[in-house]
Amino acid sequence: MEREGFFERVYDMVEQIPEGMVATYGQIARLVGEPRKARYVGFALHSNPRPGEVPCHRVVFADGSICEGFAFGGPEAQRKLLEDEGVAFKDETHVDMRLCRWPAGTA
Repeated sequence: MEREGFFERVYDMVEQIPEGMVATYGQIARLVGEPRKARYVGFALHSNPRPGEVPCHRVVFADGSICEGFAFGGPEAQRKLLEDEGVAFKDETHVDMRLCRWPAGTA
């Protein structure tokens, strides 16, 4: 099924994000060859079949904001996971993208 192939490509790419860095939903979409499917990256991560193995917490919105949903136990849980890995924040809900954005696929 096409959806399963896309989801697996997303998981494989997210597994490559180094500890201490983040990527955006759009960035992951571009890296898997589907630049208009940022929202589907979110759907894939929400359905993560390998929690703890696929570091979904390292994917944030384009402005650096963390997920407000329940996928990680709320924004406080995602922030703690990222801070524990050394990710810097500009404020309570925004990662400092200048310092912590994974450079893969960015020109």
